[in-house]
Amino acid sequence: MSNKKTKSPAKKGLLGWILYFAGEKKGQYFVSVFFALLSVACCMAPYYMIARIVRQLISGSKDWALFLKECGIISLFWLGNVLFHALSTTMSHVATFNLLGNIRKRMCDKLTRLPLGTVLDMPSGSLKNIMIDRIDSMETTLAHIVPEYTSNIILSLVLVVYLFVLDWRLALASLAVVPVGLIAMSFMFKDSAKRFKYALDKTKVLNDTAVEYINGIEVIKAFGKSKSSYEKFVVAAKEGSDCYVEWMRDCIWPHAVATVIMPSLLLSLLPIGGIMFLHGTIDAPLFITVIIMALSAVQPLLIAFGYHDDIAKAGAIFGEVGEIMTLPELIRPAFDVKKPEDNSIVLKDVRFSYHGKKEILHGINMTLPQGSYSAFVGPSGSGKSTIARLIASLWDVDSGSIEIGGVNIKDLSLEDYNRRIAYVSQDNFLFDMSVRDNIRLGKEGASDAEVEEVARKSGCYDFIMSLENGFDTVVGGSGTHLSGGERQRIAIARAMMKDAPIIILDEATAYTDPENEAIIQQSVAKLVAGKTLIVIAHRLSTVKDADRLYVIKDGVIESEGKHEELIEKGGLYKDMWEAHVSSKDE
Repeated sequence: MSNKKTKSPAKKGLLGWILYFAGEKKGQYFVSVFFALLSVACCMAPYYMIARIVRQLISGSKDWALFLKECGIISLFWLGNVLFHALSTTMSHVATFNLLGNIRKRMCDKLTRLPLGTVLDMPSGSLKNIMIDRIDSMETTLAHIVPEYTSNIILSLVLVVYLFVLDWRLALASLAVVPVGLIAMSFMFKDSAKRFKYALDKTKVLNDTAVEYINGIEVIKAFGKSKSSYEKFVVAAKEGSDCYVEWMRDCIWPHAVATVIMPSLLLSLLPIGGIMFLHGTIDAPLFITVIIMALSAVQPLLIAFGYHDDIAKAGAIFGEVGEIMTLPELIRPAFDVKKPEDNSIVLKDVRFSYHGKKEILHGINMTLPQGSYSAFVGPSGSGKSTIARLIASLWDVDSGSIEIGGVNIKDLSLEDYNRRIAYVSQDNFLFDMSVRDNIRLGKEGASDAEVEEVARKSGCYDFIMSLENGFDTVVGGSGTHLSGGERQRIAIARAMMKDAPIIILDEATAYTDPENEAIIQQSVAKLVAGKTLIVIAHRLSTVKDADRLYVIKDGVIESEGKHEELIEKGGLYKDMWEAHVSSKDE
């Protein structure tokens, strides 16, 4: 799980991306191209057979049995075209669905290895759009572009070579209009990658604005900001559509010229070939053969050029995927370099800043013995949660080190380290499934009895049973069917189910009322016996019994000790305690 890379995926071309993500199914793409070549060959062969029949007729042949036989061969070629095309598209679709699945799997896997801050900086609307909509939009393109574009380009080249073999003068005459069509297409494809990237950026803004508008609809209505907020969405929607409309408007005339001129090979071939025939430099059979074969070259050429826009779009989408796939990861080995001796935690001169900007933590040093109960307190923005997240390995420290059992956490695999930590924050996420399944996420394969037992021990059982369907109640997207306090209690039960030796509760009872908070505190105290517990809290009464309190202020440890010791010392903790007691009295 290191962040080392042998080659940056962002530098791959479209074919490189396809082979990179196709995995074990890449061979199916090659087989698909082979069948596509046979399909296009079967499509071209009848033109050759027709030319042959015409030559025989011109020479005076009246062998109707031969003609019937050759017509039968043409029918077989037609059947071969249908059969090989079906086999080609079947193989390419199977490979493409596998490829799209691999992209999503690798992107999800990549997100798990990124620092939390990197993921949080990505707007959810943009991520959803890339991982679902954009990747889905490549299905048709990739399933057809690999076999059909490749095969039609190859067959077009073969036909051009064959025309030159027949007569190089007629070949040049038949291709005389192609440069005109190519020039028109070059205007159509000018800056296509740049335009499509711009369109994707505008679509991202539209998605992010839509998500923001929907998520904030309650605030918008409560404060009467519907007009201004909706205007922002309208502007994003208009810009999102205008970029496509302007792009298409600029491409209308070049596209019209290209699609009219490119197939018109006879426009130059007939007059030039007619003059050559009249002067006796070519005979009729050759002239007719070249005419028929030139007509056969039109279709694969148009099909191949028709994919150019799709290739540009697929390249832009793969570029977006590449930007995510090459983000720097947490530096961790695939396997533990050394096994920790216990579950004690030591921070040595830890310094940290978000995205390399202003430093948040300034040389934090602390030792949390195994089985101890430690609490971080201090004003909002002092760095309490940041320390907890660094211990949970959601970010990497800028300098200094964090050790578990005498081993630097950077020497432990993420998989092993995650098994040691149960982290519960104030903003807990529940999946849109039953309460039972949300708790079971803490321990894969846990029985219903185990889930219910953990719920009892964590003080959640009674309130869960009061829900409409008890443990089988579906909590809704992000747990929206439950209150904030109920979501937190289920998240704590889930953490308890994990049975990790280190538990971090970051304002985990912030949304609960005092009565339920007392129940949770008592339950947690029983469940964490013998475990290393870290609690971050604003309500000092909930952590005054901690083995050691760390008072964090402006990114440094202002003081540390037991509750009584800190009260006796005075300073920030005493002021906070007196304010807390005063507010409770009021």
